[in-house]
Amino acid sequence: MLRVLAVDDEEPALGELLYLLRADPRVRTAEGAGDAAAALRRIGRALDSGPDGDDGIDVVFLDIHMPGLTGLDVARLLAGFARPPLVVFVTAHEGFALQAFDLQAVDYVLKPVRRERLAEAVRRVHGLVHAAPASAPPAPEQVPVELGGVTRFVAVDDIAYVEAHGDYARLHTDQGSHLVRIPLSTLEERWADRGFVRIHRSHLVAVGRITELRVDGGATSVRLGATDLAVSRRHARHLRDLLTRRAGG
Repeated sequence: MLRVLAVDDEEPALGELLYLLRADPRVRTAEGAGDAAAALRRIGRALDSGPDGDDGIDVVFLDIHMPGLTGLDVARLLAGFARPPLVVFVTAHEGFALQAFDLQAVDYVLKPVRRERLAEAVRRVHGLVHAAPASAPPAPEQVPVELGGVTRFVAVDDIAYVEAHGDYARLHTDQGSHLVRIPLSTLEERWADRGFVRIHRSHLVAVGRITELRVDGGATSVRLGATDLAVSRRHARHLRDLLTRRAGG
């Protein structure tokens, strides 16, 4: 069962979160902290105790907007430790999903917290904490997307291509598309080692999803399943060389 620390500077919100957590049968203990300083003191004891010690904590449910250090600041500090507790953000603001993504948060729960949504977050944490270490593969990189007030996580490996929309990007998968507030240039840099390549100022594609490369009258295009995308002159040569190397030519 899970040992939980919930952090929120608003006492009613903290009380409600603790009530819901303690009602979940997968939670053994749920403690509260009213600010980041108190949370860090408690987490410090947990880190000194070790994950199997009496003061250990498995997961921290973190509000983002707090006086002094924010929840994001706390998560950045935790990232510097070898075996920190997992982090779930609980916030009234949708605009921090990208930062949560960068900080490897397990989940991103929007306020007001619904019982079933919190239960899903607890399920994710429970699965990670109790996964068999010898057989569990590393968790795939995921992108948080908002759908009707619910945060879903799309695996990067499921994305066929990305389309630029100003400061946003639309992720295209076999199941549909999702708009996220991440510039295409950021994803190009972040996913270069995952097989994504820029083919146009508006498109970033997963090279492994390309089924055809076409050159017609000097114009180059690629096919990904049933989708055809134009390749700009600027990127055409690099793409042809890349596909040739992948094919062993």
